Parts: sequence; C-alpha cells; structure tokens
Amino acid sequence: MTRSERLQPAVDQAERREQEALQRLAEQQQRSAYVQQQLDELERYRKEYSLSAGGLTVSALLNRQQFVERIDQAIVQQRREVERQQQLTETTRLQWLQAHAREKALDSVVGRYRTLERQSEQRQEQADIDERMQQRRRPAAST
Repeated sequence: MTRSERLQPAVDQAERREQEALQRLAEQQQRSAYVQQQLDELERYRKEYSLSAGGLTVSALLNRQQFVERIDQAIVQQRREVERQQQLTETTRLQWLQAHAREKALDSVVGRYRTLERQSEQRQEQADIDERMQQRRRPAAST
C-alpha cells in the first residue's frame, strides 16, 4: 500500500470534519441573523410606540412610560444576545477555518505523494523498457 493510500482515510476524515464545521457555521450564522432580526423588530416597535402618544391621561402616560422602559430593557438584553451570538459565530468561523486548513494541508500532502508515486512508476516503466531494449540488442549482437 502506498503512502497516499495509507493517508487517504485521514484525508476523508478531515473532509468530514470540515463539512461538519461548515454546517455548524451556517447554523450559527442563522441563529445570529435571527437574534439580530428580533432586535431590529424590538427597536422598530419601540420607535413606533413612542411616536403615538397623543391625548393620554396622566395614569395612561405613566403606564405607557413603564411599558417603554420594559421595552428598553428587552432591547438591552437583546443587544447582549446579539453580541453573544456574534462572538459564537466568530468562534465557529475560526473552527471551520482550522478544519479547512487541516483538510487542505492533508490533501496537499497526499497530492504530493501521488505525484512522487507516479514519477516513480514512470521511472520504473522507463527502466523496464530500457532493460528490454538492452536484452533485444544483445542477441542480435552475438549472431
């Protein structure tokens, strides 16, 4: 068994790990986009709600103010979650980059081994051809 054949299972495993890391990255990016969308909706709702304040009683204004404060708290919490998800996305992206680099490095090594093996086979074939040519010439020279 050649070196490239012996290394092929490692290359296959590295490819699987890279694909799994890529899948995790895609899922994490979706989660990050989802929490960002939720934040955007909260901020839009807060803006719309604060614009519609006409003709309210004092108690209604106080209730409205308390509600706006709760929205503001939710926005602060959601911003923290967006930041956390962005950090997770970056960590996941770095993990994928590492898996990708490992897979490419192994693939490159196996490619070099295959090239060397092909060159060795070609040299051997050429040596065999040269030897056969030498054997054909010898009987003709002895007659």
